[in-house]
Amino acid sequence: MAKIKVGISIGDLNGIGMEVIIKTFLDNRVMELCTPIIFGGAKTSSYHRQALEIKDFSFNIINKIKDINIKRANLLNCWNEEVEIKFGEPSETAGKYAFKSLEKVTDALKNKEVNVLVTAPISKANIQKNQSAFIGHTEYLGQQFDGDPLMIMLSDAMRIAFVTGHIPLSEVANSLSEKKILSKIEQLSKTLIQDFGISKPKIAVIGLNPHAGEDGMLGTEEKEIILPAIKKAKQKDILAFGPYSADSFFTKENLQNFDGVLAMYHDQGLTPFKTLSFSEGVNYTAGLSIVRTSPVHGTAYDIAGKNCADEKSFRNAVYMACEIYRKREEYKALTSNPLLKLSTK
Repeated sequence: MAKIKVGISIGDLNGIGMEVIIKTFLDNRVMELCTPIIFGGAKTSSYHRQALEIKDFSFNIINKIKDINIKRANLLNCWNEEVEIKFGEPSETAGKYAFKSLEKVTDALKNKEVNVLVTAPISKANIQKNQSAFIGHTEYLGQQFDGDPLMIMLSDAMRIAFVTGHIPLSEVANSLSEKKILSKIEQLSKTLIQDFGISKPKIAVIGLNPHAGEDGMLGTEEKEIILPAIKKAKQKDILAFGPYSADSFFTKENLQNFDGVLAMYHDQGLTPFKTLSFSEGVNYTAGLSIVRTSPVHGTAYDIAGKNCADEKSFRNAVYMACEIYRKREEYKALTSNPLLKLSTK
Protein backbone atom coordinates (compact mmCIF):
# COMPACT_ATOMS: atom_id res chain seq x y z
CA MET A 1 0.00 0.00 0.00
CA ALA A 2 1.25 3.52 -0.86
CA LYS A 3 2.22 5.76 2.03
CA ILE A 4 -0.90 7.18 3.67
CA LYS A 5 -1.48 10.93 3.34
CA VAL A 6 -2.67 12.27 6.69
CA GLY A 7 -4.60 15.55 6.56
CA ILE A 8 -4.36 17.51 9.82
CA SER A 9 -6.46 20.45 11.00
CA ILE A 10 -4.59 22.79 13.37
CA GLY A 11 -7.32 23.34 15.94
CA ASP A 12 -7.52 26.41 18.16
CA LEU A 13 -4.55 28.70 17.54
CA ASN A 14 -4.45 29.82 21.17
CA GLY A 15 -4.31 26.26 22.49
CA ILE A 16 -1.79 23.42 22.34
CA GLY A 17 -2.78 22.05 18.93
CA MET A 18 0.23 23.29 16.98
CA GLU A 19 2.54 22.33 19.82
CA VAL A 20 1.49 18.67 19.85
CA ILE A 21 1.58 18.62 16.03
CA ILE A 22 5.17 19.90 15.93
CA LYS A 23 6.31 17.59 18.72
CA THR A 24 4.75 14.59 16.97
CA PHE A 25 6.66 15.21 13.76
CA LEU A 26 9.95 16.14 15.41
CA ASP A 27 10.57 12.38 15.22
CA ASN A 28 11.30 11.71 11.55
CA ARG A 29 10.46 8.03 12.02
CA VAL A 30 6.77 8.98 11.81
CA MET A 31 7.37 9.81 8.14
CA GLU A 32 8.13 6.13 7.52
CA LEU A 33 4.47 5.45 8.33
CA CYS A 34 2.73 8.34 6.60
CA THR A 35 3.00 11.71 4.87
CA PRO A 36 1.52 14.42 7.09
CA ILE A 37 -0.12 17.51 5.57
CA ILE A 38 -1.05 20.23 8.06
CA PHE A 39 -3.71 22.69 6.88
CA GLY A 40 -2.76 26.07 8.31
CA GLY A 41 -0.73 29.21 7.74
CA ALA A 42 3.03 29.44 7.32
CA LYS A 43 3.26 32.61 9.42
CA THR A 44 1.03 31.10 12.09
CA SER A 45 3.14 27.94 12.39
CA SER A 46 6.35 29.99 12.46
CA TYR A 47 4.99 32.05 15.36
CA HIS A 48 4.18 28.92 17.35
CA ARG A 49 7.56 27.35 16.67
CA GLN A 50 9.41 30.48 17.78
CA ALA A 51 7.22 31.01 20.85
CA LEU A 52 7.84 27.41 21.92
CA GLU A 53 11.57 27.80 21.18
CA ILE A 54 11.57 24.70 18.99
CA LYS A 55 14.54 25.39 16.72
CA ASP A 56 15.39 22.02 15.23
CA PHE A 57 12.18 21.66 13.21
CA SER A 58 10.58 23.20 10.14
CA PHE A 59 7.65 22.36 7.89
CA ASN A 60 7.89 21.87 4.16
CA ILE A 61 5.66 24.80 3.12
CA ILE A 62 3.48 24.11 0.07
CA ASN A 63 0.64 25.87 -1.75
CA LYS A 64 -0.73 22.77 -3.49
CA ILE A 65 -0.97 19.21 -2.22
CA LYS A 66 0.69 17.87 -5.34
CA ASP A 67 3.91 19.55 -4.13
CA ILE A 68 4.22 17.48 -0.95
CA ASN A 69 7.52 15.97 0.12
CA ILE A 70 6.78 12.41 1.28
CA LYS A 71 9.79 12.49 3.63
CA ARG A 72 8.80 15.71 5.43
CA ALA A 73 5.99 17.14 7.51
CA ASN A 74 4.18 19.37 5.03
CA LEU A 75 2.19 22.52 5.78
CA LEU A 76 -0.36 23.57 3.17
CA ASN A 77 -0.52 27.36 3.32
CA CYS A 78 -4.25 28.08 3.62
CA TRP A 79 -3.88 31.77 4.50
CA ASN A 80 -1.10 34.34 4.15
CA GLU A 81 -2.17 36.99 6.64
CA GLU A 82 -0.72 37.33 10.11
CA VAL A 83 -3.17 36.11 12.74
CA GLU A 84 -3.17 37.47 16.26
CA ILE A 85 -2.31 34.69 18.70
CA LYS A 86 -2.84 35.02 22.44
CA PHE A 87 -1.94 31.75 24.12
CA GLY A 88 -4.46 30.59 26.67
CA GLU A 89 -7.18 33.06 25.68
CA PRO A 90 -10.42 32.13 23.91
CA SER A 91 -11.10 34.37 20.92
CA GLU A 92 -13.36 34.70 17.91
CA THR A 93 -10.28 34.94 15.68
CA ALA A 94 -8.90 31.61 16.89
CA GLY A 95 -12.27 29.99 16.22
CA LYS A 96 -12.45 31.49 12.71
CA TYR A 97 -9.11 30.02 11.62
CA ALA A 98 -9.70 26.69 13.35
CA PHE A 99 -12.86 26.29 11.29
CA LYS A 100 -11.11 27.46 8.13
CA SER A 101 -8.47 24.76 8.60
CA LEU A 102 -11.18 22.15 9.16
CA GLU A 103 -13.06 23.25 6.03
CA LYS A 104 -9.93 23.05 3.87
CA VAL A 105 -8.95 19.58 5.01
CA THR A 106 -12.57 18.39 4.64
CA ASP A 107 -12.50 19.54 1.02
CA ALA A 108 -9.22 17.67 0.51
CA LEU A 109 -10.81 14.50 1.91
CA LYS A 110 -13.76 14.87 -0.44
CA ASN A 111 -11.37 15.28 -3.37
CA LYS A 112 -9.32 12.26 -2.19
CA GLU A 113 -6.20 14.42 -1.92
CA VAL A 114 -5.64 13.03 1.59
CA ASN A 115 -6.56 9.59 2.91
CA VAL A 116 -7.41 10.25 6.55
CA LEU A 117 -8.10 13.16 8.90
CA VAL A 118 -6.55 13.92 12.29
CA THR A 119 -8.01 16.95 14.08
CA ALA A 120 -6.22 19.02 16.72
CA PRO A 121 -8.38 20.29 19.63
CA ILE A 122 -10.83 23.13 19.10
CA SER A 123 -12.97 25.40 21.25
CA LYS A 124 -16.55 24.84 20.11
CA ALA A 125 -17.62 28.14 21.70
CA ASN A 126 -15.02 30.08 19.71
CA ILE A 127 -16.12 28.52 16.41
CA GLN A 128 -19.79 29.14 17.21
CA LYS A 129 -19.13 32.88 17.27
CA ASN A 130 -18.81 32.65 13.47
CA GLN A 131 -20.58 29.33 12.83
CA SER A 132 -23.65 29.25 15.08
CA ALA A 133 -24.77 25.80 13.90
CA PHE A 134 -21.44 24.15 14.72
CA ILE A 135 -21.72 21.59 17.54
CA GLY A 136 -18.45 19.69 17.22
CA HIS A 137 -16.15 17.76 14.89
CA THR A 138 -18.27 14.61 15.06
CA GLU A 139 -21.51 16.30 14.10
CA TYR A 140 -19.87 18.46 11.42
CA LEU A 141 -18.22 15.49 9.72
CA GLY A 142 -21.47 13.55 9.93
CA GLN A 143 -23.06 16.29 7.80
CA GLN A 144 -20.18 16.34 5.31
CA PHE A 145 -19.77 12.59 4.69
CA ASP A 146 -21.95 9.53 4.25
CA GLY A 147 -23.00 7.59 7.31
CA ASP A 148 -24.12 8.04 10.90
CA PRO A 149 -21.16 9.15 13.08
CA LEU A 150 -20.35 7.07 16.13
CA MET A 151 -17.82 8.40 18.63
CA ILE A 152 -15.46 5.69 19.90
CA MET A 153 -12.67 6.23 22.42
CA LEU A 154 -9.69 3.94 21.85
CA SER A 155 -6.77 2.84 23.99
CA ASP A 156 -4.98 -0.32 25.02
CA ALA A 157 -7.46 -0.57 27.91
CA MET A 158 -10.75 -0.32 26.01
CA ARG A 159 -12.79 0.66 22.98
CA ILE A 160 -15.89 2.50 24.13
CA ALA A 161 -18.71 4.01 22.07
CA PHE A 162 -21.71 6.15 23.03
CA VAL A 163 -25.41 6.03 22.21
CA THR A 164 -25.81 9.77 22.83
CA GLY A 165 -23.13 12.42 22.38
CA HIS A 166 -22.92 16.12 23.08
CA ILE A 167 -26.33 16.73 24.64
CA PRO A 168 -27.35 17.89 28.14
CA LEU A 169 -27.66 15.14 30.74
CA SER A 170 -31.30 16.17 31.29
CA GLU A 171 -32.07 15.10 27.70
CA VAL A 172 -30.35 11.71 27.72
CA ALA A 173 -33.20 9.48 28.91
CA ASN A 174 -35.68 10.94 26.40
CA SER A 175 -33.10 10.56 23.62
CA LEU A 176 -32.78 6.81 24.13
CA SER A 177 -34.91 4.23 22.36
CA GLU A 178 -34.72 0.52 21.62
CA LYS A 179 -34.20 1.32 17.93
CA LYS A 180 -31.38 3.79 18.60
CA ILE A 181 -29.53 1.48 21.00
CA LEU A 182 -29.82 -1.45 18.58
CA SER A 183 -28.51 0.76 15.77
CA LYS A 184 -25.44 1.75 17.85
CA ILE A 185 -24.77 -1.88 18.80
CA GLU A 186 -24.87 -2.79 15.11
CA GLN A 187 -22.61 0.15 14.22
CA LEU A 188 -20.07 -0.76 16.88
CA SER A 189 -20.05 -4.40 15.81
CA LYS A 190 -19.55 -3.46 12.16
CA THR A 191 -16.75 -1.05 13.07
CA LEU A 192 -14.92 -3.63 15.16
CA ILE A 193 -15.08 -6.04 12.22
CA GLN A 194 -14.15 -3.76 9.31
CA ASP A 195 -11.88 -1.21 11.05
CA PHE A 196 -10.16 -3.40 13.63
CA GLY A 197 -10.16 -6.83 12.02
CA ILE A 198 -12.10 -8.58 14.83
CA SER A 199 -14.15 -11.29 13.14
CA LYS A 200 -16.66 -11.95 15.97
CA PRO A 201 -16.55 -9.05 18.45
CA LYS A 202 -18.01 -9.25 21.95
CA ILE A 203 -19.80 -6.09 23.06
CA ALA A 204 -20.72 -5.04 26.60
CA VAL A 205 -23.73 -2.71 26.91
CA ILE A 206 -23.87 -0.42 29.95
CA GLY A 207 -27.16 0.40 31.68
CA LEU A 208 -28.48 3.92 32.09
CA ASN A 209 -29.48 3.99 35.75
CA PRO A 210 -27.55 3.29 38.97
CA HIS A 211 -26.99 -0.47 39.34
CA ALA A 212 -28.51 -0.91 35.85
CA GLY A 213 -31.93 -0.04 37.27
CA GLU A 214 -31.81 -2.45 40.24
CA ASP A 215 -34.49 -4.67 38.66
CA GLY A 216 -36.72 -1.68 37.97
CA MET A 217 -36.47 0.01 41.38
CA LEU A 218 -34.09 2.73 40.11
CA GLY A 219 -35.43 3.12 36.60
CA THR A 220 -37.13 1.09 33.92
CA GLU A 221 -35.07 1.92 30.82
CA GLU A 222 -32.98 -1.23 31.20
CA LYS A 223 -36.04 -3.50 31.07
CA GLU A 224 -38.04 -1.49 28.56
CA ILE A 225 -35.50 -0.47 25.91
CA ILE A 226 -31.90 -1.57 26.63
CA LEU A 227 -32.43 -5.30 27.23
CA PRO A 228 -34.83 -5.65 24.26
CA ALA A 229 -32.21 -3.98 22.04
CA ILE A 230 -29.58 -6.45 23.25
CA LYS A 231 -31.90 -9.39 22.56
CA LYS A 232 -32.58 -8.17 19.02
CA ALA A 233 -28.85 -7.74 18.45
CA LYS A 234 -28.31 -11.37 19.46
CA GLN A 235 -31.02 -12.43 17.01
CA LYS A 236 -28.87 -10.74 14.34
CA ASP A 237 -25.90 -12.88 15.41
CA ILE A 238 -24.17 -10.04 17.30
CA LEU A 239 -22.48 -10.98 20.57
CA ALA A 240 -23.97 -8.25 22.77
CA PHE A 241 -24.27 -8.65 26.55
CA GLY A 242 -25.66 -6.66 29.44
CA PRO A 243 -26.91 -4.26 30.57
CA TYR A 244 -24.08 -3.89 33.07
CA SER A 245 -23.95 -1.48 35.98
CA ALA A 246 -21.63 1.43 35.15
CA ASP A 247 -20.29 1.71 38.71
CA SER A 248 -18.81 -1.80 38.75
CA PHE A 249 -18.15 -2.71 35.12
CA PHE A 250 -14.88 -0.90 34.40
CA THR A 251 -12.44 -3.36 35.93
CA LYS A 252 -9.38 -4.72 34.16
CA GLU A 253 -10.88 -8.22 34.00
CA ASN A 254 -14.20 -7.06 32.52
CA LEU A 255 -12.50 -4.89 29.91
CA GLN A 256 -10.26 -7.76 28.83
CA ASN A 257 -13.32 -9.95 28.22
CA PHE A 258 -14.89 -7.60 25.66
CA ASP A 259 -13.79 -6.13 22.34
CA GLY A 260 -16.02 -3.08 22.68
CA VAL A 261 -18.22 -1.28 25.19
CA LEU A 262 -21.35 0.78 24.53
CA ALA A 263 -22.17 3.52 27.05
CA MET A 264 -25.50 5.31 27.15
CA TYR A 265 -24.14 8.86 27.41
CA HIS A 266 -21.00 10.97 27.11
CA ASP A 267 -19.65 11.22 30.67
CA GLN A 268 -20.70 7.68 31.58
CA GLY A 269 -18.03 6.40 29.22
CA LEU A 270 -15.58 9.31 29.13
CA THR A 271 -15.00 9.38 32.89
CA PRO A 272 -13.57 5.82 33.19
CA PHE A 273 -11.85 6.13 29.81
CA LYS A 274 -9.96 9.31 30.65
CA THR A 275 -9.15 8.01 34.12
CA LEU A 276 -7.44 4.97 32.59
CA SER A 277 -6.18 6.34 29.27
CA PHE A 278 -6.06 10.15 29.24
CA SER A 279 -2.45 10.61 28.13
CA GLU A 280 -2.48 8.05 25.30
CA GLY A 281 -6.16 7.67 24.33
CA VAL A 282 -7.60 8.44 20.89
CA ASN A 283 -11.03 9.68 19.77
CA TYR A 284 -12.26 7.93 16.61
CA THR A 285 -15.31 8.97 14.58
CA ALA A 286 -16.61 5.68 13.24
CA GLY A 287 -19.57 5.06 10.96
CA LEU A 288 -18.45 7.44 8.18
CA SER A 289 -17.04 6.93 4.72
CA ILE A 290 -13.78 8.54 5.90
CA VAL A 291 -11.39 7.90 8.79
CA ARG A 292 -11.04 10.64 11.41
CA THR A 293 -9.20 10.54 14.72
CA SER A 294 -8.15 13.11 17.31
CA PRO A 295 -6.45 13.28 20.70
CA VAL A 296 -8.73 12.96 23.71
CA HIS A 297 -7.59 16.18 25.38
CA GLY A 298 -8.85 19.68 24.68
CA THR A 299 -7.20 23.00 23.92
CA ALA A 300 -5.48 23.04 27.35
CA TYR A 301 -5.40 26.84 27.55
CA ASP A 302 -3.75 26.65 30.98
CA ILE A 303 -0.50 25.27 29.50
CA ALA A 304 -0.69 26.74 25.97
CA GLY A 305 2.54 28.34 24.79
CA LYS A 306 4.59 26.89 27.64
CA ASN A 307 6.13 23.95 25.74
CA CYS A 308 4.95 21.41 28.29
CA ALA A 309 2.09 19.69 26.41
CA ASP A 310 2.31 15.91 26.04
CA GLU A 311 2.01 14.90 22.36
CA LYS A 312 1.41 11.19 23.05
CA SER A 313 -2.35 11.26 22.45
CA PHE A 314 -1.97 13.20 19.20
CA ARG A 315 0.81 10.90 17.97
CA ASN A 316 -1.36 7.88 18.75
CA ALA A 317 -4.21 9.53 16.83
CA VAL A 318 -1.95 9.68 13.75
CA TYR A 319 -0.89 6.05 14.18
CA MET A 320 -4.47 4.89 14.79
CA ALA A 321 -5.83 6.73 11.72
CA CYS A 322 -3.27 4.96 9.53
CA GLU A 323 -3.93 1.57 11.12
CA ILE A 324 -7.71 1.89 10.75
CA TYR A 325 -7.33 2.99 7.13
CA ARG A 326 -5.23 -0.10 6.38
CA LYS A 327 -7.67 -2.43 8.15
CA ARG A 328 -10.58 -0.90 6.27
CA GLU A 329 -8.81 -1.33 2.92
CA GLU A 330 -8.02 -4.96 3.80
CA TYR A 331 -11.68 -5.54 4.69
CA LYS A 332 -12.82 -4.01 1.40
CA ALA A 333 -10.45 -6.27 -0.51
CA LEU A 334 -11.62 -9.38 1.33
CA THR A 335 -15.33 -8.64 0.95
CA SER A 336 -15.13 -7.54 -2.69
CA ASN A 337 -13.11 -10.56 -3.85
CA PRO A 338 -14.81 -13.89 -2.96
CA LEU A 339 -11.79 -15.93 -4.15
CA LEU A 340 -9.42 -13.96 -1.89
CA LYS A 341 -11.83 -14.41 1.01
CA LEU A 342 -11.89 -18.19 0.50
CA SER A 343 -8.10 -18.39 0.19
CA THR A 344 -7.64 -16.80 3.62
CA LYS A 345 -9.88 -19.26 5.46
